[in-house]
Amino acid sequence: MALMPSADSENRYSSTDQSLLLRIACQSISNGVDHGRPAMPGLTGLPHTLMLQRSSFVTLTADAQLRGCIGSLEAHRPLADDVCHNAWAAAFRDPRFPPVSAAELFGMDIQVSVLSEAEPLQFQSEDALSGMLRPGIDGLILEDNSSHGTFLPSVWESLPDPDDFLQHLKLKAGLPAGYWSDTVRVWRYTTQSFAAPISAIQREMLPT
Repeated sequence: MALMPSADSENRYSSTDQSLLLRIACQSISNGVDHGRPAMPGLTGLPHTLMLQRSSFVTLTADAQLRGCIGSLEAHRPLADDVCHNAWAAAFRDPRFPPVSAAELFGMDIQVSVLSEAEPLQFQSEDALSGMLRPGIDGLILEDNSSHGTFLPSVWESLPDPDDFLQHLKLKAGLPAGYWSDTVRVWRYTTQSFAAPISAIQREMLPT
């Protein structure tokens, strides 16, 4: 299985780690199609890196179009479990899409993104915040009172301008694009992302 390249800034996970996480995600979705629930991974024998508490997002695409994306912003369970749950939720619980069917399963790609710890940003204005951003590198969490939203670093591919990135993030958080307040809080994080077609993952999982 050829992993799709990552443009992210951190490389904590080996090719073996990446393959295992993609298999866990694929098995969880396949089990969801067959049995309506995720396939929980056994942690025994997994690399230590996959048993540490980490947060992740799992993104599904079909014909280069988003088909589901669910994740965790705070680490609260082993990474292998987090990827398993998020993969199942991306396929069957993303409210923007119908549940994934068996017929479309093999035409999709899976991307796993493992998040770094979020870093709070200090700024005095929206212009100052915009000037701090690192296009292609930073994922952002924006929050104001009960409104909140996040964009993964991959969103820079479609919104390369920092001002546009912030405006669309505010919209995702349920705020007007031109909204600003002294109470807005923002954190940034980076990801290591890796992806592969489900069909390729499934072929590699077949017994030889």
